[in-house]
Amino acid sequence: MPLVTLDYQDASTRTLSPVAPHTIDPSKKTFIHYLPLCATVFLLLAPHPSVIFVVVKYHLLTLEEPLLLCVHLAAIYTLSFLAFSSLIVCVARDPGPVNLLDEPGRGEGDGLMVSNDVDFNGPGKWCRECWAPKPERAHHCSHCGRCVLKMDHHCPWLGARCIGHRTYPAFVHFLTCVTLLATYIAFMNGFALWFAFNNVLTLDEAIYLHELSLFFAGVIFALVVGSFLFYHVYLISTNQTTIENLSAFMLLRHLPPLPPSNNGGRMLSDPPSEHELTYEQRYIVREAHGAIRLYDIGWRRNWGQVFGWEGRWGWIPRLLYGGGSKGDGKSFVRNPRSDDMLATLAAELVKAGKDN
Repeated sequence: MPLVTLDYQDASTRTLSPVAPHTIDPSKKTFIHYLPLCATVFLLLAPHPSVIFVVVKYHLLTLEEPLLLCVHLAAIYTLSFLAFSSLIVCVARDPGPVNLLDEPGRGEGDGLMVSNDVDFNGPGKWCRECWAPKPERAHHCSHCGRCVLKMDHHCPWLGARCIGHRTYPAFVHFLTCVTLLATYIAFMNGFALWFAFNNVLTLDEAIYLHELSLFFAGVIFALVVGSFLFYHVYLISTNQTTIENLSAFMLLRHLPPLPPSNNGGRMLSDPPSEHELTYEQRYIVREAHGAIRLYDIGWRRNWGQVFGWEGRWGWIPRLLYGGGSKGDGKSFVRNPRSDDMLATLAAELVKAGKDN
């Protein structure tokens, strides 16, 4: 009797397990994973007692302008409501299931049928962690133990969740609302501070501490969160994700077959790996990364791909909580010039290898 029995199956009927043995089960997150989310909620709620104190003491009792008080409260609590609505979407919505196994209603016993035309060795087309096909622009998150469609990044501040195809608009909506809220609070308390310093004897001493705290907190959050917001505005305008923008060597997996090197030189795999490149070749890839934007189809269409809607009232979800991106998240329109630029990059890499 043999010690090991191999059970061969035809690739067309092969069934894959939804979760590899060494991946992380997302359902086993402990309370520690949600502590940053609790900190996010606390930071959103912490300013409100001081805000109410300032608007009542300053705008109502000192200036005697109840209408201005109502305007400030309406603006602040509208932005707070919108921030919480998009925060809930980022935490509760699946960022983007790669296959049917990740969709609700599929049991753990259900398998994934793999056809014969799947390129198992194709770079970026097969996840060796999930052991399943990986669509274009999808990435495997080691924290969540799964692949995510058009993954942007893993965010511990939003319940240790990934930001992907279905939650990226809500994430940008959240950054926008928090930036506007912090800016509004900073300006409101800046004017209040200016009045307080010019009318020292007419105001309660306690109001100075509240106004000063709100002003500096608003400035700090507006600068910190606002910088992330402007960064993602740039990413949307150029149709990039955070991973694609920061990982220059991801271009290597999109290279066409390398031209033959007849004059010798260092041989590269096809496509090459990062560790195979010389210093000069690495420099060439980094320089090309700033110019080759594979999915940039014009800023209007780029924004439409992320925030576009269909139907007459599709703008309402975008306004309330950010909505979701258009398309299935598995296929994307390419920049028509990207193939020529990738071919040029491949030729330059081979030429740099000859020189070394």
